[in-house]
Amino acid sequence: MKASKASIDSFLASRKVAIAGVSRDPKKFGYQVFKQLKDKGFEVYPINPGADFIDGTPCFRSVSSLPLNVHNLLIITTKKHSRDVVSDAIAKGIDSIWIQQMSDTPEAIELARSRPLNLITRECILMHVEPVTGVHKFHRSIKRLFGLYPR
Repeated sequence: MKASKASIDSFLASRKVAIAGVSRDPKKFGYQVFKQLKDKGFEVYPINPGADFIDGTPCFRSVSSLPLNVHNLLIITTKKHSRDVVSDAIAKGIDSIWIQQMSDTPEAIELARSRPLNLITRECILMHVEPVTGVHKFHRSIKRLFGLYPR
């Protein structure tokens, strides 16, 4: 099932997001997503079981340790952890989950779809958070050209 623009807009509207899979290494995608969302004004809650802080932002060890007022979760973990993170998110009461492309697995998607929540898959969040720049702007243009960009 393709993500809709409405589901993406709903996810991004709160400007508050927990991110499972944030890396301390600035070269890793998990760090880059965290940094870009933070720089674009999002209130971010990084999740990394091996870090207390990432760039001065307090880090959470797990989804279960997030504050109760966090309802959006972006999953950018390795595939082997995605299903468990979805399971933890459901137990926590997270009601909007974005599984970053390349982190999604059939098991994680099936589990998320078994609950009434806003689910986004097969999309890169950096193609949707304005202003979109660099390679993500180019990829978004290509997706729009071929009718693959969510509507």
